[in-house]
Amino acid sequence: MKLLAVSALLCAAVALTGAFVLPEDDQQELVDFLEQRGTCTGTWSEFNGRCFRYFPKAMPWADAELNCQSFGANLASIHNIEEYHEIQRLVLTNSYQTQLSWIGGFLAHDTETWLWSDGSRFVYQNWCEHEAEEAHEGPCVDINQGYGKCWGSATCTESLPFLCSKKM
Repeated sequence: MKLLAVSALLCAAVALTGAFVLPEDDQQELVDFLEQRGTCTGTWSEFNGRCFRYFPKAMPWADAELNCQSFGANLASIHNIEEYHEIQRLVLTNSYQTQLSWIGGFLAHDTETWLWSDGSRFVYQNWCEHEAEEAHEGPCVDINQGYGKCWGSATCTESLPFLCSKKM
């Protein structure tokens, strides 16, 4: 009888508290399902049909890109001023400052053309004045340079926090 009473109390407690946890495999299936539905889950922010996320851990550009790819994303590409403002907001709200951060722009050595790591066209640009075409300091793009919070180029081996983006 004691066992029955304990079982009944345990079942009631679980029912009342909602203390039901999905097994890990089912949790991943739920996350995959939500991502397929076109929602940004967890710490990803939705903006203009894409999901963005700021990662504060500093690492070289190539490692940051690989980290983004592990989430089905790439280093963030920026296509207009509104997206740039959203990315600035993410950096500020997550780091409490406007610090240098990697985005997905890089210079293709064979063509000397700027590209995005996600394959999208490099149309919108917000280079700092000192970043004239001939004066680029490195083949990878960072944001929040100086007073103007504009784009700069840096050596890709420099370790910086970074932003990822992916389509919904």
